[in-house]
Amino acid sequence: MWKKDPLAKVADVFVETLMKAGVKRVYGVAGDSLNGFTDAIRSHDGIDWQMVRHEEVAAFAAGGESHITGKLTVCAGSCGPGNLHLINGLHDCHRSRVPVLAIAAQIPSAEIGTNYFQETRPEQIFLTCSDFCEVISSPEQIPRVLAIAMRTAIAKRCVAVVVIPGDILTKSATSPAVDLGISGPAASILPPASALASAAKLLNSTKKITILAGAGCAEARAEVFAIAEVLQAPIITALRGKEYLEYDNPYFVGLNGLIGMPSAYRAMQDCDTLLMLGTDFPYSQFYPAATHVIQIDIRGEQIGRRTTVDVGLIGDVKHTLQALTPLLTKHKSSHLTDSIEHFQKVRKELDDRAVGEPGKSPIHPQYLTKCISDLATDDAVFLCDVGTPTTWSARYLKMNGKRRLLGSFNHGTMANAMPQSIGVQSAEPSRQVITLSGDGGISMLLGDLLTLRQLNLHVKVIVFNNGALGFVEQEMKAAGVETYATEFKPQNFAAIAAGAGIRAWRAETPEQVIPALQEAFAYSGPAVIDVVVARQELSLPPTITLAQAAGFNLYMLKAMLHGDGHEVLDMAKTNLWR
Repeated sequence: MWKKDPLAKVADVFVETLMKAGVKRVYGVAGDSLNGFTDAIRSHDGIDWQMVRHEEVAAFAAGGESHITGKLTVCAGSCGPGNLHLINGLHDCHRSRVPVLAIAAQIPSAEIGTNYFQETRPEQIFLTCSDFCEVISSPEQIPRVLAIAMRTAIAKRCVAVVVIPGDILTKSATSPAVDLGISGPAASILPPASALASAAKLLNSTKKITILAGAGCAEARAEVFAIAEVLQAPIITALRGKEYLEYDNPYFVGLNGLIGMPSAYRAMQDCDTLLMLGTDFPYSQFYPAATHVIQIDIRGEQIGRRTTVDVGLIGDVKHTLQALTPLLTKHKSSHLTDSIEHFQKVRKELDDRAVGEPGKSPIHPQYLTKCISDLATDDAVFLCDVGTPTTWSARYLKMNGKRRLLGSFNHGTMANAMPQSIGVQSAEPSRQVITLSGDGGISMLLGDLLTLRQLNLHVKVIVFNNGALGFVEQEMKAAGVETYATEFKPQNFAAIAAGAGIRAWRAETPEQVIPALQEAFAYSGPAVIDVVVARQELSLPPTITLAQAAGFNLYMLKAMLHGDGHEVLDMAKTNLWR
C-alpha cells in the first residue's frame, strides 16, 4: 500500500514512471511550462535531460536512439511553439515505427480556452503523427494515462503523445509510479494454415519468383535465405532492408526504387510471382504488371496497399517462413543465376565510378562514400540525409551484420542525419557514429552542431558539399524544368565548425579525402569533414521512362537557349569522364 508523500509532485511520479520503463534520458529544450518536469529530472539519479538547440532535433534524436536500441525513448517541448517544433521529427519517428513518447507541455490549465499567450491545441495537432494523444488535466490521471501512452508506443512501435499543463506537473501526487508490465511488441504471429496452403500452392506452380524484402526481415535472415534457396529466387531489398540482408547474401541482386539498381528492377519485372516479405515499399511504378503477388507482413493493414495481392499472410516474417518453407517443392530455374550475373555487371559499373584522380576536382561523391565505408569501424552507425547522400549510401556503404544504416527512409525529410546521430551517440557513446550530410540538410538545422560540442558527442559529420539541392535539381531536369532556387553560395562548413570550437577538416581534391577521414575518425570528439563534391553527378534511377528522357532533353535544350550551356557541359564532364 502506497503511503502518500506530501512532498512528491506529479512531475516526480512522471519521471519515476519513465525510469521504471528504462528511459535514461529526455531530449528537449527547457521552458517555463516544463520547469516542474526538468526540476524532477534534475533531482533524480539515473535519468538525464539532453539539451538540444531545437525541438525538431529533440524528436529526431529520440528516434535515433530508439532505432539503435529498439527501446522506448522520450522527447519534450514546452507549450505552444516549443512542442510544435517536435512535429516533423515525430512524423519521421511514427512513419519509421519506432517507440517514442512525446511530452507536450501546455499553458496553465486555468487559461486554456482564453487565447492565452502561446496557446495551441496539441491534442489535435499531434493526431496525425501518433497512435495515442491524450490530455492529462488532473493529478489523478498520473501515472495511469502516462503508462497507457508508453505501453501503446512500445506495443505498436509508434509515437504516443501526452499533453500536460505545466501547473499540473507541480501539484501533489496522488499515486505512485508504476511498472509497465510489458517489454515489447508481440514476437510471433502466424497466419492461418489455409492461407499458408494457398501461398504454397501458388509458389509451387510458379517458375520465376523474386523476393522483395524489407526491414520486417530484421530477425529472419536465415529464414529468408532458406526460402530463397528452395525457390531459387533472387532477393532484392527495399532501402530499410539493406542493413539486414545485403551482406554475405548469395541471392542478393540489389536495391529497387528510385535509388536502386537496374539488376533489381529487372529481377522484379521478369518474375512470374513476387514474394514480399516485411516491406511496405511505396513506389507503385516499380511493381511489375500482370504478376502474382504474395505479401507477408505483421501489420495486416499494409497488405495490398501498394499493389494487388493474390495471397496476403498476416504474420511476422520469421515464424511465417518457418511454417511456409516446408510446404514448398525445390525449384529449378535459371532466373536466379541470370539475375545474379546481371547484378555483378551493374555492381562493377558502380564500383568503376567510385575512384578519385589526384588533383582532379570536384570529388566524385561515389569515391567519398566508398572511402567512408572502407575506413569506418566494423560496427559503425551510418546516418544519411535525404537526397543524394541517401543514394550514395544505398549504393556504396557496405553492411556486415554489425553496422547500421539509418535515415528518413519513410518520411523523407531533410536534415535528419545529424539530429538522429545525437540520439545514437548518446545511447552508444563508445560506438563510431558517422553522418553523411548534405549541405542543404546540415544547414537546415545547423545550430545543433553546437549540441555535439555541448554534450561532447563524438559524432563525425561528413558534409557532401555540392553547393546545391542536388537531388531536387535532378528531379527538375527529369521533368524538363530549368534548375531554379536550388543553388547555394559557396560555403566552408569546416570554417563554421572551427568557429564553434569543433575540430574540422576540408577536402577539395581526391587525395585529401582519405587523410582527412583518417584523422577525423581517430579524433576523440565531435568532428566535421567538409568535402567539395561534384554538383552535376547524376544518380540515375534503375530505369528511365520515356517521359523522363523527354524531360531531360527538354531541360538541356532550355538551358542552352537561356545561356546556361555551361551546366550541360559540366554535367557531361562529370558523368562521361570515363
